[in-house]
Amino acid sequence: MKKIFAIAWKDAIIRFASPSELLFFIILPVVFTFLLAGGTPSGNEDNRIRLLVVDESNTAVSQQILAELENSTAVRSEVVSHEEAQSQFDDRSAAAVFILPAEIDIASLQDGTAEVELLQQPNNINATIAERAVLTAIRRVSNAISAAQNAVSVREEIRLFASDAEKQAYFENSLIMAQSLREDAPERVAVIEGSTPDQIEYDPRANSSAGQLITWVFIPLFGISALFAFERQQGTLWRLLTTPSHKATFLLGTISGQVAMALVQMFLLVGFGILAMKLNWGREPLALFVLLFASALAAAAFGTTMGTFIKTEGQASGLSIMFGMVFAMMGGCWYPLELFPSAIQNAVKVLPTTWAMQGMLDLGLRGGGLVDILLEAGVLLGFAAVFFSVGVMRFRYE
Repeated sequence: MKKIFAIAWKDAIIRFASPSELLFFIILPVVFTFLLAGGTPSGNEDNRIRLLVVDESNTAVSQQILAELENSTAVRSEVVSHEEAQSQFDDRSAAAVFILPAEIDIASLQDGTAEVELLQQPNNINATIAERAVLTAIRRVSNAISAAQNAVSVREEIRLFASDAEKQAYFENSLIMAQSLREDAPERVAVIEGSTPDQIEYDPRANSSAGQLITWVFIPLFGISALFAFERQQGTLWRLLTTPSHKATFLLGTISGQVAMALVQMFLLVGFGILAMKLNWGREPLALFVLLFASALAAAAFGTTMGTFIKTEGQASGLSIMFGMVFAMMGGCWYPLELFPSAIQNAVKVLPTTWAMQGMLDLGLRGGGLVDILLEAGVLLGFAAVFFSVGVMRFRYE
């Protein structure tokens, strides 16, 4: 046991000899997890584009336009002062600012002198979407006013108004009727939703968090092959022949040390997901440990097998990164596996990352427990048994 611990400690010292290793061990995984998982809105968040609105008129027309913007599915309007809106726009924290000047009222709309102002950040797609939403709101309000004006024109053709006051009253009544008819108009698109209740509240942050964890942990475990190549190039494996240490002792020390460091890295990333992103990773701690341990063993076994085929440390490092990236992408760590064709979804079941990702989503999204991830854990342990067997049989000192 002392020999195994000494070998594992030696590998840890070699791995963290450079402080830059912390960049790949925890800093970059946390940064990517935050950007890809924390920056993704959950199902309960309002993901509409923020639109600043300055209402300097505060008239019935401006209130109608604001009401239309409130009902928009594209933008989320926030009424602020002119100074605050200009400051946020200058700081580029707002994609667009919609200004309703004091002259906006029914009279200005009737005589065609009404003007509004829209500030947009250049080359900004959110600003373009905000512009479309503003135009839609204005069009809906102006359509009702146009209908009222047409009603007044038709009435004048039949019988002239006795006074301007009667004409204005007729216009206002027609406007109210047009707005009421527009609100009661039937929807042109019928939306039919399934009656089957969805037991899963999908959170894309959990998918991203699990995917980054698997990606950043599997690559170093595949890098066990680089450790073997380094020891072989330095001649230290050959020197083990002159000591009482057996091949099994060296392999167990190297592999167990790397698996232990991988588990530490995994739990740090899981802790970040729980504390910083409020993800539900800690609901079943035993099931989570079993799945993470099986995943680490499968990745370490694959790295051990790679180490028996690769001759140099440079080759091992390059192939570890390549296999790690390809396995992560095809295993659903970067994109939901449901986006792939059905043939690809079946083919990637030969990858350990697919089963690790499936198990993580069973725990984090589907409310599963230990029983629900036994299949994934069993398959991962099967991967580990096969790759460890191949690696041990092919292992050579020279």
